[in-house]
This record gives sequence, C-alpha cells and structure tokens, in this order.
Amino acid sequence: MKSKGRRIQKGNSIKGMIELMGTVILWGSSFPAIKVVVTNISSFTYVWLRALVAMLGIVPYVIYKVLNLRNEDTVFFSIKGGLVTGLAFALGLWLQGFGTKYTTASKSAFITGINVVFVHLYSALIKRKYSLNLGISLIMSIIGLYLLTAPKGSGVNKGDLLVLASSFFWALQVILVDTYSESDPIIFTFFEMMPSLLFILPDIIIGTAFLNINKTVIFTIIYLGLVCADAAFVLQVLGQKLVEPAIAALIFMLEPVFATIFSIIFLGEELGRIEVLGMSLILLGVFFSQKEK
Repeated sequence: MKSKGRRIQKGNSIKGMIELMGTVILWGSSFPAIKVVVTNISSFTYVWLRALVAMLGIVPYVIYKVLNLRNEDTVFFSIKGGLVTGLAFALGLWLQGFGTKYTTASKSAFITGINVVFVHLYSALIKRKYSLNLGISLIMSIIGLYLLTAPKGSGVNKGDLLVLASSFFWALQVILVDTYSESDPIIFTFFEMMPSLLFILPDIIIGTAFLNINKTVIFTIIYLGLVCADAAFVLQVLGQKLVEPAIAALIFMLEPVFATIFSIIFLGEELGRIEVLGMSLILLGVFFSQKEK
C-alpha cells in the first residue's frame, strides 16, 4: 500500500487504523449529545457554536505556533488545507441538515453513508489504486449500512437529493484530509472549523441565536467541540497520513455502528437482529479490506 509516493509500513498502517477508529468512536458518541442540543437550540446555533468552542479549545496552541514560527511552509499549508477542507465540511453539514427536513432520518443516514462510494471512485479513477478486496469490502459495508439504518420512505424527493449532495462533500472532506495529511493536525483542525462560523449569519437574521441556551446545552456543546471536533479531527488527520482514503472511508462507516451503541447506552434505544447483522457486515467489510492483496 502506498501513500503520497512512499510505501506505508504495516505497523504504521495499523497505527493509522487505530487513530481512525478513535475518530469514529468519538463521532459515534456525538449523536446522543447532538440530540440533546438540537432539541433545545436551532441547528444554525449548534453548528457555529460547536465550531467556536472547538476553535477556542486549541487557539492557545495556534498562537504559540504563530509566535514561534519555524516552518512557514508547513503552517501555511496547514491553514490552506484546513480552510478548504472546512468549506467542504460546512457545506456537507448544512446540506445534510437541510435535506433531512424533507426526508426520513433513516434514509438520510443511509444516503450519507454513500459517501464511501465517491471516495472509492476517486481511488479507482483518479489515484488508480484499487483492488478486488476493496470492492468486496465496499459491497459488504453498503449492504450492512442498509440493514443497520433500515431506510424508510418510497421514491426520491428533493430531501434525498440534498442529502446525496451532502454525501459528496463528506467524501470530498475525506479526500482533502488525505491531500493535506502532512499538515500540523491541530492548526489544520482549527482552520477546518472556521468556515462553520458563517452559520451565525442566518442564525442572527432568523433571530434564533442564543435562544434556549441552558447549562445542559453549554456542557454538551463543550464536549462536542473539544472531544468530538478537536480530538476526533486531529486523530483523522494523523490516521489518514498512514491509511489510504478508500480504506479510511470504510472505517468511517463504523460511525453509525458506534452511534447505535451509544444511543442504546444513553438513550435506551433498542437493537433488532437485522441491525445486528448490518453492524456485523460493516465490521467484516472493514476487516476484509485489510487482507493482503
């Protein structure tokens, strides 16, 4: 397996996978927390406030790096990568939320997971790095995702198309992180959050900014910003430095698996046999992608 013109050692690849697993576990833990937040405040407030908390959490490090600038190229590369990737992230977040208003949550979850197909097309057509194992892993994971999310609703509506557009930007985020994975991960994460602050504009115009913010929302937003944003995205940059984007995208399909587990633990949701089968297929898909080619 190669990355950025060099061969990745097996040990390093495993290290990268562990870091990406940490990312999806943290992302998965965010779903019950997000549910608590968005039942109290608007989705616009949630997006920009979470980004603001995330940026404040690492601003001391960014100031330190700027004041003690030793490698200008790395810093500016990190800033550029973070801003470009953050734009894709913010658009994906907005389109997903907007589209989910017009479709079912289960369909939205499934269509969002389709981003893995876009990443695999990129690997096959652009990077020219693909294998039968990856193809089989992709099919297993998509079937598993379908069983896990059990998408309900017939036909295709504008909500489905909006969520599909969001999945393209989620895929682009994975590809861009791969492109800029040599960045300083903390500076990259700081600037990746910055475009999301633009959501404060419609929030102020609509008049929903700062409404219904209570202690529970504040503490939950702090967790989402510092842990599910800062820590998770730093781990993503570190992990994708060592793992090909096609495999990384498969690992990210474990996010709904962990989201389901955390929802069972904290929200009391139940899991049926079909959902267990779906989770198992996704896990097998990720495992199979690691077999020797």
